[in-house]
Amino acid sequence: MLVDAHCHMDFSVFDQDRDAVFAAAHASGIEHFVVPGTTRQCWSQVLALGTRSDVSVCLGLHPYFMDQHRREDDIHALERMLSANPWVSAIGECGIDARFKDTWDKQWDLFDDQLHLAKQHKLPVVVHCVQANDKVSKRLRQLALPQAGLIHAFSGSIEQARKFLDLGFVLGLGGAVTYERAQRLQRMVAALPDDGFVLETDSPDMPLSGHQGARNEPKRVAQVCRIVADLRGQTEQQIAACSTANAARLFKLAID
Repeated sequence: MLVDAHCHMDFSVFDQDRDAVFAAAHASGIEHFVVPGTTRQCWSQVLALGTRSDVSVCLGLHPYFMDQHRREDDIHALERMLSANPWVSAIGECGIDARFKDTWDKQWDLFDDQLHLAKQHKLPVVVHCVQANDKVSKRLRQLALPQAGLIHAFSGSIEQARKFLDLGFVLGLGGAVTYERAQRLQRMVAALPDDGFVLETDSPDMPLSGHQGARNEPKRVAQVCRIVADLRGQTEQQIAACSTANAARLFKLAID
């Protein structure tokens, strides 16, 4: 049994065949899906997906969409949503993307707001962290979140990975590990403890090697599993069991 620990199945690119995409994933052994929110406007669609027994959801404000966020209003709205929907599994996707220097300070303000909400509601966080691993791990250490969370699509060094692991976070492994050129990342994957990772796709983004230019889908978690197993010298069954157990622990998933 596999879990896609991070997929944006609410995105409009799935509007025409969403049920078929879920069915294809189930046929490939993926039994549960974690869908994060990215903007206030998308939360209702995310929550609607959460009525499915095979979907768990998160609500957050993504740093990529800073032009769509209204910090004070959106944070208040997020707090209301969390109070009204206590079954939400985590806060996220939130975080820091250093590629966008013009919104750097605003990103940190919004990220901090969401981290404080996570602490208040005792929820894990799903963290988007691009070119900011050291700064983000330092901030997370300062706050000492009670539930830790997921560092989505981690692509840092072994040393940076250990900083997050020491804080109780797990690392998301997806399409990036499937590329032959990603040798540093692959060495890091091989060195992770069994309780330190989950498998994810980030669908419809982050296509796997051999699928460049195509819409990514949750069914490809099975391919990620095969490659991670090969990198770690373990069986696919062992990787699936570890990833599923880690996702279930992190998001409190009600799965067998």
